Amino acid sequence: MAGSINAHPALKASSPQAPIADFFREDIHHNGAFTQVALLAYPLFGNGPASPTTTPWFLKDWIQTGDQTEFTWHQQLGPLANARQYLARNVFWQQTVAHPTYDQFWQERNILPHLQHIRPAMLVVGGWFDAEDLYGPLSIYKTLAQKSPESRPMLVMGPFGHRGWSEETGHTLHNDLYFGDSLATYYQRTIEAPFFHHYLKGAGDGKTGLPNVYLFDTGLKGWRTFSSWPASTSRSLRWYLTSNGQLSAQTTKPIRFQEYTSNPAHPVPYSEASLTAEPDFSALASYMSADQRFASERPDVLTFKTDILPENLTVGGAITVRLKVSTTGTDADWVVKLIDVYPPDEPNHPYLPNPNRQLANYQQLVRADVMRGRFRHSFEKPEPFTTNQITEVTFPLQDVLHTFKKGHRVMIQVQSSWFPLIDLNPQTFVENIYKARNTDFKPARHRLYSDSFVEVSWLP
Repeated sequence: MAGSINAHPALKASSPQAPIADFFREDIHHNGAFTQVALLAYPLFGNGPASPTTTPWFLKDWIQTGDQTEFTWHQQLGPLANARQYLARNVFWQQTVAHPTYDQFWQERNILPHLQHIRPAMLVVGGWFDAEDLYGPLSIYKTLAQKSPESRPMLVMGPFGHRGWSEETGHTLHNDLYFGDSLATYYQRTIEAPFFHHYLKGAGDGKTGLPNVYLFDTGLKGWRTFSSWPASTSRSLRWYLTSNGQLSAQTTKPIRFQEYTSNPAHPVPYSEASLTAEPDFSALASYMSADQRFASERPDVLTFKTDILPENLTVGGAITVRLKVSTTGTDADWVVKLIDVYPPDEPNHPYLPNPNRQLANYQQLVRADVMRGRFRHSFEKPEPFTTNQITEVTFPLQDVLHTFKKGHRVMIQVQSSWFPLIDLNPQTFVENIYKARNTDFKPARHRLYSDSFVEVSWLP
């Protein structure tokens, strides 16, 4: 993407694929919260070799995790301050610790303000299940469409994890879910090759015959085309998080609340696989569509759901979370998950990686993200919570295109840890969480009030 800014006239077309836009919102952060599973990758990015080398320069600093599971290794690490034993000489880690807020250091690395008057034609590509770079392609496409329409931007989002569109896999799976056959090859032949042929060998006038936006519906499991994104036909729909566990179009009167205790010593895993997988990023690669039944049973996870849907409901576009909360602590994380609950008679498909897995009553994660409460008003100037005072926490989830099918339910889950995808919040306000001590981490009682809601865009 950077190479297309002030580009040489000979550069006619470019395809940023899984591009990074802002490191404070993707890869190593989610809304300012640290992506702790990325800790093990720091030796790869932190210090390059001083001269050409014939061996991987990072192996001498690679973090050895032994035979522990991902969840156990990160839990036994303790506070992030303990990562110094592995990364004391790592420049990138030093920079991360030194800049815990969205200060000038991170702002200067945000590419979005520079995407003006881009001349090459742009094909922006991403995956709906890309655990590393989902914010990038969506935000870059929207910025190009607004600030650089002369780049004739196109957007493609498929049912892929990171780089999944770049190689043939036969049956296209993500985690337990099957989406079709040879979808990467289909994209390459139907979109990518015609795009470059037009601009490099054809007329190059922008009349490609291709759609501006080509997106995969992860519920209906098929491609859809749009003239723009967000779609001009989208409408707003609110689901209130009522005190009886229902998702409702209206809030209840009087306003009530549900509460739970969030204990940093017993965090909610971000994935069931994290409890058994080695720290090799396999759980990270699969969590974005994973079954959430393991979380639904926990007392520190609030669950809300609709009645059985009488007809298909397509959510397409932005998702906004607006919570009313209070806490007995002075800081807190808020994780919100949008989930598709399958019916009890859902059949298994023939390509399940684990034949013992049952799709009946499956709770498919559709979209989720975290908001670090200290940043609820500003990413530049964090603020503590006032104990037991009701306050609003608003944040976006990344876009989706997903049809909740007739007979399914929509579920929302709310929790305050998502470990070790996201580092633990001490729930005590400290200046720099990277330097927090063991004694800073304390249980807190959180309340969620029934005038909280999740607002989605739905497509008629």
